[in-house]
Amino acid sequence: MIVVFHLVKRFAGSISGSAPSVRDELWAESFLLDGELVLWRRLGNVDRRHAIQVARRFAVMGSWSRDEMAAALLHDIGKTFSRLSTLERVGATLLGGRTARWRDYHDHERIGLELCRVAGSSSATLAMLSGDESLALSALHRADRI
Repeated sequence: MIVVFHLVKRFAGSISGSAPSVRDELWAESFLLDGELVLWRRLGNVDRRHAIQVARRFAVMGSWSRDEMAAALLHDIGKTFSRLSTLERVGATLLGGRTARWRDYHDHERIGLELCRVAGSSSATLAMLSGDESLALSALHRADRI
């Protein structure tokens, strides 16, 4: 039930295409290395707003390093690779990986890890994005589910 609620909330948040506030953008960008910033700017408004919401929730759950904050902000960066619209993402979520692009969407964590590796993310950021169990990763998962 929690997963369904999360997905409905995510969809409702995607209806508005408005950009994050300048204040939020500057806050997020303060945690990103140059290569990560290039990736960040590939995200659409909806995904940047979501990433900022998750990272702000994550930030209050502990005292995290820049590397961990970068991982929180970039946790969904691999979704850009599939180039799916919001409705296509709903389809991929409900129906699974029936097309190559939908499979890419489902594989966004692996794709995002590789994008961040190429962008020059730190080993600590990459470890968190790779799913290495840690308190930070557990907190990120909680922040992303709210």
